Amino acid sequence: MPRIPARSVAWLPPLLLLAAIALTDFNTGERFRIVSWIVLVPAISASMCGVTTTAVYALLSLVTYVLVDDAWPHQYRAGLADFILVAVGGILATLACAERLRRERRELRMRDIAETTRRTVLRPLPPGWAGLEHAGVYLAADSEARVGGDFYDIQPGPHGTRVLVGDVQGKGLLAVDTAAALLGTFREAGYHEPDLTTVAARLEVSMRQHREHALALGRDDEDRFATAVLVGFPAGVPDLVELINFGHEPPLALGPDGVRVLSSGDGLPLGYGDLADGLPPPLHRVPLSSAETLLLVTDGVTEARDRAGEFYPLAQEVGRAVAADPGRARPAPLVRLVRDGVLRHSRGRLGDDTTIFAVRRRPPEEDGEEAGGQEDEGDGEGFGRGRSPS
Repeated sequence: MPRIPARSVAWLPPLLLLAAIALTDFNTGERFRIVSWIVLVPAISASMCGVTTTAVYALLSLVTYVLVDDAWPHQYRAGLADFILVAVGGILATLACAERLRRERRELRMRDIAETTRRTVLRPLPPGWAGLEHAGVYLAADSEARVGGDFYDIQPGPHGTRVLVGDVQGKGLLAVDTAAALLGTFREAGYHEPDLTTVAARLEVSMRQHREHALALGRDDEDRFATAVLVGFPAGVPDLVELINFGHEPPLALGPDGVRVLSSGDGLPLGYGDLADGLPPPLHRVPLSSAETLLLVTDGVTEARDRAGEFYPLAQEVGRAVAADPGRARPAPLVRLVRDGVLRHSRGRLGDDTTIFAVRRRPPEEDGEEAGGQEDEGDGEGFGRGRSPS
């Protein structure tokens, strides 16, 4: 069905109501006068139309009231009191319309600010960047939110390509501020540092410095931490990845041979490194072929509950889907599969911000094709806000 823009016909319902009230008043007896109900016309216009249209309806309602009321004998007229009611109602409706539009403009500005903040934290990733095929989706627990504490990024460099996926404890702008600080450190250290453990150490230092700065400003950030998985695709080593896990959900490797659970969360979260004498979590080197996809999620996926309180069985669900159709192991279909599964399992009621990120090396036969994509979904409606991966 073709869609008609709402604003193009917004003026019609108040006009129909105006005509209906006038005709009904003419066709009812003197014991049932409803002409004063015409005060509803500008009130309805205020909720649907602009200020000028509402003011026109306020004036038109007043004129119609006078004409209809004067058509009755003197003893049956509604009189001055209802005339004042219609006049005051029209003025108040016009003022209410102006306030509504002011709030709508303010909300649009706030959404633009949130969108800019989101793109600063979760920057767009070029398709096939650094030889990786990737896809990601961000689902906000708050349907109106566009930013949160979940973060992910890819940083190519002379020593290989690094990937970071994490989740800052807490919600709101303070969590976004922490995520931005960690991503800034990752982008700089991930490019320059030859050793992945050094990148991990730099992230821990960044977390502590950010927390100290927040405390100096009087913010209650003393206990804030972040879980994360740091992945390295070493240059010149096509069948190996390096993993450092800061207490995060373990990554999954999916391919023709099924599902493998990789490095568990054997390290302390970022911000708690002093409990391990400042040493970063252990570095794991695991095989990963070009036919396998690395799936990284935040706890919004694994802790999604159904009506019975059961957690979403991520490994089992993706394992069955990939076994039935190996093509679903590619990043874009895989992210779509997990996103739909989580929303279906939780009936669309997410208890926490949720990030799903999938990445794999691009096979040699796809070097001439565009692959990968980035999605950043705020409310769970559709695959991404505006763009879909190829």
